[in-house]
Amino acid sequence: MRILLIEDEEAVAAALGAALSRRGIAVDRARSAAEAEAYLAAIDYAAVLLDLGLPDADGMDLLVRMRARGDTRPVLVLTARGSIDARILGLTEGADEYMVKPFDVDELYARLLAVLRRRDGYIGRWLCCGGLRFAVDSRVAYVGETPLSLSVRETELLELLLRRAGRVVPKRIAEDQLFGLDTDLGSNAIEVYVHRLRKRLDEAATGTRIETVRGLGYMIVPAS
Repeated sequence: MRILLIEDEEAVAAALGAALSRRGIAVDRARSAAEAEAYLAAIDYAAVLLDLGLPDADGMDLLVRMRARGDTRPVLVLTARGSIDARILGLTEGADEYMVKPFDVDELYARLLAVLRRRDGYIGRWLCCGGLRFAVDSRVAYVGETPLSLSVRETELLELLLRRAGRVVPKRIAEDQLFGLDTDLGSNAIEVYVHRLRKRLDEAATGTRIETVRGLGYMIVPAS
């Protein structure tokens, strides 16, 4: 998945970005509210990590603007403001989680997964379709007890499809989640990864298939 980290402190952003990347999460970083608005307009992020002490605005104001325009993306507030009043305000104004610095990265990761589970409507540690199971924590796909060997981006694409199994994943969203703002993205890059993943799933007899919905995107369904 790809998330947006809105954090102006270099050391904090670098540490968080590295820790989340090791857990298989792609991280784009915005250093200000203005930069964050540009990122949010361009990419459909899976979630947002929001620091409140930004150099050009209060992060809470950014959150209020997001919710006012109907932006429902999960937002996890990360802040030094730890009073009860501040926590209540953050949650009341639309934060899905409110974490006070310093915090444990493992807890942040667990809370992020919990928020995504609530949003995507699945419960537990597994995403399943046909004979395919995907472990959310380890991000490994299995057929029976046999793990599949997938590249990082094949894994990202499979997770995205499984989170919306039976529903179309628009091509734009798939591109955003896999590539973000990469400038060297070819016009058919997503088709290449869909083809590779489709071939791997077929070869492993997973009991699933990836359908191309012309003009819209892609959808994973159980094989008939």
